[in-house]
Amino acid sequence: MAGYEDQESKPKKRFSPTEALAKIQHYCAYQERSHKEVKSKLHDYGLYQSEVDEIVSQLITDGFLNEERFAKAYAGGKFRMQKWGKLKIKNELEFMGLTKNCIQRGLKEIEAGDYSKTLKALIKKKASESKEENPFKKRDKVARFAIGKGYEPDMVWECVKDLMAD
Repeated sequence: MAGYEDQESKPKKRFSPTEALAKIQHYCAYQERSHKEVKSKLHDYGLYQSEVDEIVSQLITDGFLNEERFAKAYAGGKFRMQKWGKLKIKNELEFMGLTKNCIQRGLKEIEAGDYSKTLKALIKKKASESKEENPFKKRDKVARFAIGKGYEPDMVWECVKDLMAD
């Protein structure tokens, strides 16, 4: 535990705006980032608000930072990798401070056919894993799971009824 206390007492290194720009360009080049993530990172580098704003403007101008591109990458990635529904993705993007327009464009990355296939596969998998004997409780558990993943409740219940008929 002593090592932990030592780390806490060390002041963070303050980067110059030039050093911070180089580091943050590398950070943005690695993967798409939101403006909120980048601003937070720049503040962690010890920069003042005016310096942060200037660097963010530079990153946008140079093409390192683009909210629409981020929204598309985030929505597509969370859907494909985590099997998230559109509601959860939309909420996360709103939390990150993206505009409604960017969020809508990001969600367009998810094709309707893939979306319903993924929802059906999730429901089938969850239903097969469930040990619940009571069919009503089982349907409820499966539906709650899918709704929790961010799928639209109407769509979920329709799928559950189709796939889990008595």
